[in-house]
Amino acid sequence: MQTLLSLSIALFIGLMLSRLAKLVKLPAVTAYLVAGILVGPYLLGALGIEGLGFTSMDQVKSFSLLSNVALGFIAFSIGNEFRLAQLKKTGKQATVIGIIQAVFTTLLVDAILIGLHFIMPDKLPLPAAIVLGAVASATAPAATLMVVRQYKAKGPLTDILLPIVALDDAVGLVLFAISFGVAKALIHGKVDILSVVLEPILEVVLSLGLGLVMGLLFTFFEKFFHSRSKRLSMSVTFVFLTVALSMLEFEIGGVHIAFSSLLVCMMLGTVFCNCCDFSEELMDRVDRWTAPLFILFFVLSGAELELSVFTDIAIVIVGVVYIIARSLGKYFGAFTSSKAVKCEPNIVKYLGITLLPQAGVALGMAIKAKEALGAEGAIIANITLFAVLIYELVGPMLTKISLQKAGEISPEGKVSAREEHKKLLEKRAHHAKHQ
Repeated sequence: MQTLLSLSIALFIGLMLSRLAKLVKLPAVTAYLVAGILVGPYLLGALGIEGLGFTSMDQVKSFSLLSNVALGFIAFSIGNEFRLAQLKKTGKQATVIGIIQAVFTTLLVDAILIGLHFIMPDKLPLPAAIVLGAVASATAPAATLMVVRQYKAKGPLTDILLPIVALDDAVGLVLFAISFGVAKALIHGKVDILSVVLEPILEVVLSLGLGLVMGLLFTFFEKFFHSRSKRLSMSVTFVFLTVALSMLEFEIGGVHIAFSSLLVCMMLGTVFCNCCDFSEELMDRVDRWTAPLFILFFVLSGAELELSVFTDIAIVIVGVVYIIARSLGKYFGAFTSSKAVKCEPNIVKYLGITLLPQAGVALGMAIKAKEALGAEGAIIANITLFAVLIYELVGPMLTKISLQKAGEISPEGKVSAREEHKKLLEKRAHHAKHQ
């Protein structure tokens, strides 16, 4: 009862705050994250009333299955944007920009944080500075996708944005593995070539391979069903199955084998949308089915944000420097690379700002660092948590503003479903009257 009560209250508060967010012209994603903070362990949860809010961080983490499934559907939806017809137009540009802006961000953040290390070596160890540079490369696909969907953004910037966000995480995983290996070498005095070079490449390649196989199987089995409800059920089944398989981890000959659920599910969506002729209609139905799941995902993400990081002034100082450095890296990395491949002026001007949101992948990197690097890892985790808190609240709004400035979000003149139904009834009444 308490579990259902907590989730229903979280969902209700998220929905109600989204109405307030609309009044002040903020993206719904921001409202969901604020709702999470409100029902989290630091506010309503702190009252200790079971069911009213999440009373501890352990309770929030107990819903990780929901978050994993939601991320799987988000990645699946992003994969649906990789249609071959569209990739022929933007594929080359997206690839160049995706790689260059991620690498540029990592190098710039590394340079600035290593400089900060010499100013305050006790607060920011060198291994932590190096790993944070790689963490900075990751962008949050979930927040970006939700803003694009909410405002029905369309245009060249939107077309190139989602493939770059997807590629960004693949490049980020490789950069993190290399930086992580260097950090371990600095701490332990031993370089592990396997973890620095082979394992990250394997993770990306095997993730894409698993997604390809699951996408082909999904397309094959979908043909046995003709009703929309059965096809929708099969879609949900395969996303669940793909998320489950992407959680597998094992070792072969001393090489650690793991998968990225984001990359696997993106590939699943990519294969499906290019092999199935009715994929667009089915994806529209999946999007409607997953709407409450996505709201819960963002509310839980908000509840997971560690407000305690504000109590350490050193973390705040390093966090602010990290945020400024990463923002500059994303903006100028995207600006120079998009100009180099001759993108449209609006892409050159606004793309970097849309890449600022940061969450899931960065937090995953930080958690891995915390588990393996001891005190240095704890510093990485706290600074990442601080940055994610700021980026998640501000990033979606900046993405919305950038898409508006680029002319890809139409002025809000949207008619609600209730008003549409009313107009339909009036039209029918008018038609009946004149028959």
